[in-house]
Formats: sequence, structure tokens, C-alpha cells
Amino acid sequence: MKRLALGTVLALLATLCFGQLMAETWGSAGSDKTPQLRSLEGLVTNNGDTPLNDAIVYLKNTKTLAVKTFITEKDGGYRFNALSPNVDYEVYAEFQGKKSGTKTLSSFDSRTAARINLKIDVSK
Repeated sequence: MKRLALGTVLALLATLCFGQLMAETWGSAGSDKTPQLRSLEGLVTNNGDTPLNDAIVYLKNTKTLAVKTFITEKDGGYRFNALSPNVDYEVYAEFQGKKSGTKTLSSFDSRTAARINLKIDVSK
């Protein structure tokens, strides 16, 4: 049996990983589907429904455990784009040491533009 060089093995692994990523994003091979990427947006407010500027929103990919963050805008808004439809995501916010509850964007949720509002009780 012929031995493969380490570089060749690494290139094959990279190709396989890239292929899996593309299959998750674009659908199976031979499919004429367009990408089914989705987005998540919402507002972060306090218990009095006042928008919280400069809150940090955390979005965790439950498959890879990668975390993305977004600092809310003046209106308390946040947005994450180009999310995989085949992954569950957990989202929560923090503001001045206080944390909202964690909510889940499920892979079973077929919306391409999901909205999840987060509330932080800053009176505690």
C-alpha cells in the first residue's frame, strides 16, 4: 500500500470538512437549492421595556460551541446574519453584570428571519 504524504492527507481532510460545510449550507450535492441561510434579530430591554444600549448579546452555535457577540445599538437592537438552518443556536444578553434568560433558535424553526427579544432585570 502506498503511503500518502502528510500534506496530501491534510488537503483531503480540509476538502472533506469544506464539503460538509457546503452541504449544510447549500443542501445535498446535485441539488439546485439556493442557500437557506437565516438571520436572527431582536431587542434587548430592561424589565420596564426600556431599550438597553451597549448590552452584549451572545449567540452560541450548539454544534461547534462557537460564540458570536453583538453590542446592541441605541435602540437596543441586535442582529446576526448568515446563520446555518441546520444548527440550533442559544442566545442571551448581558448588561452591567446582569444576564437575560437564554433562549433557543431551533433548527426546526423554518423562518429565514427570526426575531427573539431579550429582557434583563436590572433592578436585582
